[in-house]
Amino acid sequence: MSLRLPPPIATYVAANARLDAPGMLATFAPDAVVSDERQTRVGSDEIQAWISSATIASRAVFTPETCREEDGVVVVEGPTAGDFPGSPIRFTFRFTLADDAIAALEIA
Repeated sequence: MSLRLPPPIATYVAANARLDAPGMLATFAPDAVVSDERQTRVGSDEIQAWISSATIASRAVFTPETCREEDGVVVVEGPTAGDFPGSPIRFTFRFTLADDAIAALEIA
């Protein structure tokens, strides 16, 4: 059984699996907000820098195991494995979608 993810999230996950930074960035709205590691990134330039440093540099690949909706937010949970201490680590990704794009992403 495969996990059914909303299209922008499925595209983000597929691009992440390929370590395709442009593909990952393309899933975000131009003014999207990403919160990760107690930092907030806003807009395409900051999100592109975050993808490069947090994902591509450490070859971090997220594998979704569960998906549910909570108050309009899509909550996806699973492990992230890569070249970083403690790998793999379980994360919760909270996606807010708007107009077929990721408007906000919070990672905990």
